[in-house]
Amino acid sequence: MKFSYISHLYCPKCSNEYESDTVQNLCECGAPLLVKYDLNTLADNWKPKDLEGRSNNLWRYHELLPLTDDSNIVSMGEGMTPLIEMDSLNTHMGINNLYMKDEGIIPTGTFKARGAAVGVSKAKELGVKELAMPTNGNAGAAWSLYAARAGISSTIVMPVDAPKITRNECAISGSNLYLVNGLISDAGKIVGEAVKEHNLYDVSTLKEPYRIEGKKTMGLEIAEQFNWEVPDVILYPTGGGVGLIGIYKALKELQELGWIKKDKIPRLVAVQSEGCAPIVKAWEEGKTESEFWNDSETLAFGINVPKALGDFLVLNAIYETEGCAVSVSDEALLEEQKLISQKEGLFVCPEGAAAFNAARQLRNDGWIKEDEKVVVLNTGAGIKYPNTVSVDVPTLEPNERLKPAAIK
Repeated sequence: MKFSYISHLYCPKCSNEYESDTVQNLCECGAPLLVKYDLNTLADNWKPKDLEGRSNNLWRYHELLPLTDDSNIVSMGEGMTPLIEMDSLNTHMGINNLYMKDEGIIPTGTFKARGAAVGVSKAKELGVKELAMPTNGNAGAAWSLYAARAGISSTIVMPVDAPKITRNECAISGSNLYLVNGLISDAGKIVGEAVKEHNLYDVSTLKEPYRIEGKKTMGLEIAEQFNWEVPDVILYPTGGGVGLIGIYKALKELQELGWIKKDKIPRLVAVQSEGCAPIVKAWEEGKTESEFWNDSETLAFGINVPKALGDFLVLNAIYETEGCAVSVSDEALLEEQKLISQKEGLFVCPEGAAAFNAARQLRNDGWIKEDEKVVVLNTGAGIKYPNTVSVDVPTLEPNERLKPAAIK
């Protein structure tokens, strides 16, 4: 059986093509490179029934992933996360068919493990010895841990305010970790200089082509979990936007393969924080690229990206699917996070809570209809963000009596 049908890499801006069997970063025009597969041949040789009996991880879709030799797979069992029907929240929001794709249970606790698994596996196949990246936390944690598993050295630079848990994950993996007194954009400049000076493999967001291939498996899974009948709306917390771009790429590839209908594609929603909403501003103004967002700040640290390299791809996915972009306040996402925990027993990350609040806003505005099928991506586990939760808990003396919640 052929393991992969990868054809080549191409630039979505200038259409330049590149070989996939050597290390590649950006196109010479400065745009990200994307992976192209031989979908015509694949359509004749790969059908949904071929997935039967395969392992429940993202490598079940190996024909649509970039590795050519399965011996290079670096895996911790990532993928096929649950699609959970929100039985209580759907009533509270007025959305009868509300689902959560829960990435919080994946290795390293966030969806970043998908990009790391495929990106590190391809780096191993290409003979990479050391990689480098800036991060807001979770991506660095995932890539440093997967790199360690692959025997690849890593250099990670993150803002000093990044969550301590993710910092610890990088440190304990043996990564060459640095903190910068600034934003991810500042970390990116430092990494860029190090890449040039020391010839490191730059795995910054969209500066290598393969992270997006791991992230797109969220779209493949959603389609399969709905038995190849796609939902009406997918909401995604958007910082660098790789996941949203990947989901759109997956859906378009499935259409070309004939696995989903060509006349229906979910409306994609990019969700950002009011404190950092360059994509929302660009969409509201009808632009195809965003502007740098000055003085960005939000509790949802994973979406604190002032200017995304792939902003034009995010906006294109929104326009092409007749989707939209929504911003959420920190106060609203914290309230939503608390409500989801109390209604559904699910401790979602701040970014996931923002996406749920965006769904609430869009339902209130009538943009989402009552009977539409809606999927919200929770991109990580809430326990990775202990500082977002503040509770006042009473303290008892050893002989003091308590009152059960039912009689308080």
